Amino acid sequence: MKKIISMLSFALILSANAATTDALSLTQALEILKSQNLEIKAAKLDIESAKAEADTVSGMNWGKLTFTQDFARSNDAGNVFGFKLTSREANFGDFGADEFMANFGLCQGGDMAACNAMYTDPPQNLNYPGSRNFFQSKLKYEVPLFTGFAISSYTKIMNEMVRLKKLDKKKVFNEKSYELRKSYYDMALLDSSIKNLTKILNNINTLENTTKTMIDVGYAKRVDLLEVQAKKGNVERLLVEMEANKKLLYHYISFLLNQKVAKIIPPKSEVAMPNLSDKDVLKHNLDIQKATTGLEIRRSMLKSSQAAYYPTVGAFGEVATADNTFLGDANDHKAYTVGARLSWNLFNGGIDSAKIEKSKIEKMKMQSQLALAQKGIALKLAKIRTEIESSDAQIASLEKELALANAIYENYEGRYKEKLVSMSDVIIKQSAQIEKILQLQIAKNKRTEKIFALEKLANGDK
Repeated sequence: MKKIISMLSFALILSANAATTDALSLTQALEILKSQNLEIKAAKLDIESAKAEADTVSGMNWGKLTFTQDFARSNDAGNVFGFKLTSREANFGDFGADEFMANFGLCQGGDMAACNAMYTDPPQNLNYPGSRNFFQSKLKYEVPLFTGFAISSYTKIMNEMVRLKKLDKKKVFNEKSYELRKSYYDMALLDSSIKNLTKILNNINTLENTTKTMIDVGYAKRVDLLEVQAKKGNVERLLVEMEANKKLLYHYISFLLNQKVAKIIPPKSEVAMPNLSDKDVLKHNLDIQKATTGLEIRRSMLKSSQAAYYPTVGAFGEVATADNTFLGDANDHKAYTVGARLSWNLFNGGIDSAKIEKSKIEKMKMQSQLALAQKGIALKLAKIRTEIESSDAQIASLEKELALANAIYENYEGRYKEKLVSMSDVIIKQSAQIEKILQLQIAKNKRTEKIFALEKLANGDK
């Protein structure tokens, strides 16, 4: 058994190490995001809480069954007589029948005082009873038959609240998915920029060596070498900054996935423009869906307010047994009660009508918010599409400019070796080359961000 446990432990260690060393693809990361992201987990719990609230309201349709066990001891005249009556043990003696009959006999013998006492003297047994225990076991069931559509309206409200929480959860996932995907594509662009800058750095190293050789033979000056080395330091600084940005991205990806991520597989290609019409975006947009759900909630709240104009009808039934001992003669002392009650609020100072008017105003306000959400999303959509078109044009132009800058630099590098241009001229052309690389990275980052923003507007649907 110890050997088996050791083997299993070793296998777990190996799998754990593999999990930490294997590069994580974007598809794998999105799956992990669904189950591990803390904000998404919190949104799931909000859904469960809303479902529990909905179940609570829905349960009102089934009424309630309650069991009550009473125990009391009293010498109060009303309580003691009531205890006996409830347990079906009251008798004429409780009314002072023995005293009445004694006075009746004396009255028959001509004692007028006894005749008067028959009707005027309080019965001792009735007014001054001894202490008595009272045990009552009662089972009661109450059920609403008609509530003016209040319960059905509340149930619909809570079901819509569940839907609202689900939309909130989708929005959280949509946002975190957007951030994760953008981080992956940012990493890919950083890798591409680092590759280009590394190539430039290699060129600078070659130029540095060439300059040193030319100084040795008297064809270059010391200042030329210093210019090359200064530019080399500038490129190295940019590379350090980009590597630091990569570390920050890894930290952020680890935060999103709620676990340590040391290596990922950046996307190989640029993000494609999604085939989404404006109609598709407006149909799937979460903000519009939430506003639509909010309008349904307001409509149900209006119905629940109007329920005050209707009567309510409820029914009940109960069975009970009572005795001076617990469950004593329970079958003989049992009792039942069944009934129904209608309640109708005919006037309450106009409070109900004021509440209905408020619900109507809130519904109209929600209708305006829905229309505003639709127009706002349409405006944002048009803005994003315009920005993507602008980025596409900018990227196409910058790619041509970078190709030209590369060609010019190579030309100036060759001319420098022939002493046709100065080192300053070469450095200037190399600076232009680096500037185009950075501009191209910024433009591609912006385009990626806007495409993801477009997909986010459509709830991530492509």
